[in-house]
Amino acid sequence: MHMNRRRLLTSALAISASLSPLAALAADTFAESPWRKISDADWKKRLPAQAYGVLRREDTERPGSSPLLNEHRKGTFVCLGCDLPLFRSDAKYDSGTGWPSFFIAIKGGLATKTDFAIGLPRTEYHCARCLGHHGHLFDDGPRPTGLRYCSNGAALKFIPA
Repeated sequence: MHMNRRRLLTSALAISASLSPLAALAADTFAESPWRKISDADWKKRLPAQAYGVLRREDTERPGSSPLLNEHRKGTFVCLGCDLPLFRSDAKYDSGTGWPSFFIAIKGGLATKTDFAIGLPRTEYHCARCLGHHGHLFDDGPRPTGLRYCSNGAALKFIPA
């Protein structure tokens, strides 16, 4: 009986692991987006140098350097690469980190992956439509979510309401 339970659990884990990439592809509503077909050379022409570095090369802007830190009007923060709405202004807060921070994202605007760039696993988030890098997600944010989307302002554009 013990061996059968172990086999069952092992099989269930193997099946779920093999299906998760298929589920991820099925859930990718932007898989055929023309924004994903833009060449690196075209991105380099379209974007300001710092935005290109952040969005396409996963660079990080210097803390305290983004003008969006002081943006307090009502409106929406969109991806600078493709204009997809990512955050509402009422979700923005001062995290004290030097980067624009938000406690909740607009549903469907972001996707995540595990990032080992500093040697430790972190959750990187990017635009779901154009796959441009935006920042990292931490679990030290305010209520109600407890999340902190730590954003590179160079990857965002603010649209006033």
